[in-house]
Amino acid sequence: MFKKIDHVEIVTNDPDRSVEFYTGVLGFKLKFHDRVPLNDAGGSLNIAYLDLGGTAIELLTYEGTPVEPAPQKLQLGYRMMALEVDDMRKTLEYLKTKSIDPVWGPVFRDKYARAEIRDPNGYHIELRQWHR
Repeated sequence: MFKKIDHVEIVTNDPDRSVEFYTGVLGFKLKFHDRVPLNDAGGSLNIAYLDLGGTAIELLTYEGTPVEPAPQKLQLGYRMMALEVDDMRKTLEYLKTKSIDPVWGPVFRDKYARAEIRDPNGYHIELRQWHR
C-alpha cells in the first residue's frame, strides 16, 4: 500500500536561489518546473521538483500571496530534513568552498556523525553519516 516518502515540500520566496542551492551545492536534479494559477486574483504557484537518489523535494513559491518566514525557534511539527553523507569531514570541507558553514556541530559519536546547515530560506538540513 504505502511505498515510500515521495517528497518534502519547501516554501521559498526566492525560487532561483533555492534551486541553485539544492542542485548546484547539494546535487539534486531538476525533474520538472511548472507554474499553475491559484485563484481568480492572479496569484500563481511556481513549482520546482528536485530529486536526489529517489528522494525528492518540491520547492513552492506562492506568487502574489504573502507567506510567513521560516521559524527560528523550536516548535511542534516539522523540524528539518536530513541528508545522509558518505564522509562528514569531506562534506563540510566541500560546503566551506561554497561559503556554507554548519550552524550546529559537527558531533562525532560511535554510531554516527551529525551536523546541521541552513538552506537559503533559513530551513535547517541535518547532515548524517552512519558508522556501520
